[in-house]
Amino acid sequence: VRACVSGRKQDIIKVTEQLIEAISNGDFESYTKMCDPAVTAFEPEALGNLVEGLDFHRFYFENLWSKNSKPVHTTILNPHIHLVGDEAACIAYVRVTQYIDSNGTPRTAQSEETRVWHRRDGKWQIVHFHRSGSPSTLSN
Repeated sequence: VRACVSGRKQDIIKVTEQLIEAISNGDFESYTKMCDPAVTAFEPEALGNLVEGLDFHRFYFENLWSKNSKPVHTTILNPHIHLVGDEAACIAYVRVTQYIDSNGTPRTAQSEETRVWHRRDGKWQIVHFHRSGSPSTLSN
């Protein structure tokens, strides 16, 4: 039983890393496959409002992340996973993002994130997330 739990927790870390990679690469197609169509979110860009669906996020993919040609490196620190039955999980972690600003200066941003995953038809999808701290729009 313990190995199974450990394996599922590793799966949650892996899909979270894949999600963040899709964001960093501006890959909206992969991002949408990893999100429930009715995903909800609290994040700095939403100014305290709960946003639902993918349209709000599409704007950032189309106008920001897909146009970023500079290297971005993201690290997930201290992930803590709660397994909720066999079909749901919650992961909380600190996300550290290293990037190059418009002047060519290396910078680091940090955000605190919680993501709720639900497994449907054997595939994990985000149904809700909450991000605090630095907005995804990396400052110049």
